[in-house]
Amino acid sequence: MNTNRYKPHLLVLPEDDDNRQIVNGFLIEARVNQRSLQVLQLAGGWDNAFDSIKEQYATQMRKYPECRIVLLIDFDHDQDRLEKNKNRIPPDLSDRVFVIGILSKKPKDICKETGMNLEKIGEELAKNCAENKTGLWDHKLLSHNKPELERMIQLVKPFLF
Repeated sequence: MNTNRYKPHLLVLPEDDDNRQIVNGFLIEARVNQRSLQVLQLAGGWDNAFDSIKEQYATQMRKYPECRIVLLIDFDHDQDRLEKNKNRIPPDLSDRVFVIGILSKKPKDICKETGMNLEKIGEELAKNCAENKTGLWDHKLLSHNKPELERMIQLVKPFLF
């Protein structure tokens, strides 16, 4: 779905198909304003996701100041992945770029621990956001996202739910 670029909107760049399935589940939650969210083509790896900010999306973000973007990546057991790569995000866009994801190498690791498939995990995460609950976000494979989630609550939640 295409969003209105002149209104607040969120682009979601999934690293891979597993992350895309999580986003699809997020969109299932009835309270998500689907007109304000657009899922982009797969980045093909977390490294490519970071590169694509400068190479593909920076111009669009500068042209449309209501645009925000989430990189949905695997952290590959590296909680510092975001800190190590922040310099790859143009400084003038850093307040509108968010990086979240599952701490392990494979998002399906959380499926084993929760008994939910990836889409159900995405739906549950959206439900938690809509209801102002930490819920699944407190899981050990997701809790490292807290600083980014706090930023997103202020800048994204008002138009996403």
